[in-house]
Amino acid sequence: MITSVSRACQILNCFTQDDPVLGNAEIAEKLGLSISTTHHLIKTLCKEGVLIRDEDKKYRLGWKIFEWNNQVMFQQDFYDKAMPLVKELIERFNGTAHISMFDQGDVIHVLRFSSKDIDSVPTYLGARNPAYCTSAGKALLAYNKAYLQKTVEKGLTRQGLNTITDVKLLERDLKSIREQGYAISDNENDTCTYAIAAPIFSYSGETIASINLVGPISYMKGLHRAHIIQSVVHTAKAISRELGYIELKRDNRK
Repeated sequence: MITSVSRACQILNCFTQDDPVLGNAEIAEKLGLSISTTHHLIKTLCKEGVLIRDEDKKYRLGWKIFEWNNQVMFQQDFYDKAMPLVKELIERFNGTAHISMFDQGDVIHVLRFSSKDIDSVPTYLGARNPAYCTSAGKALLAYNKAYLQKTVEKGLTRQGLNTITDVKLLERDLKSIREQGYAISDNENDTCTYAIAAPIFSYSGETIASINLVGPISYMKGLHRAHIIQSVVHTAKAISRELGYIELKRDNRK
């Protein structure tokens, strides 16, 4: 048996529904390992995307887990509660809905449902796209400065006809997103589509994901646009409430 692999698995087993977020010292104590050894293992797991380090310098299961098993989304409870709400959204409108998460300047689709009566939108589960040119990504960037910094560091290159490649213009767009509570991507990436997204908050108020609805530009910008926006925002808030988030007032965090 390879000891490092065994220990890495033991570290992952430390994360449970009761303990979804843990610090380095907490993991070391659980496993009876030195803090130094634990740190080196955790650092490798973070590099591979298996763990994610948050702003409090603690760790949680990362996007790679969801890529391996699309039935898991932070916790099975999250998936079970989000799925019927997402299905309801695509039953009301013609489009493809995603729940997406941020990773190193990109967004990854961890949940995807399409309406039955539309041409397929060219996206797939586990797809990785630059955050700055997608509605799902911009809904996340607008509420987290650290996300924005990582995204800008990778560079803003043109991905579609209307891609925002200027940092100042992107910051202005993100300010509008915080004010209105939703993000728009209008032919800004290689899917040549129009999308509307809203942020999903955890019980602690952390922006952990976003939900969007993507469809043909003519349909999404048509008569149902205002209703779609309202429904996407409503769905995001419903999922957030299921996760224990309580909205006390409009939160325009930067």
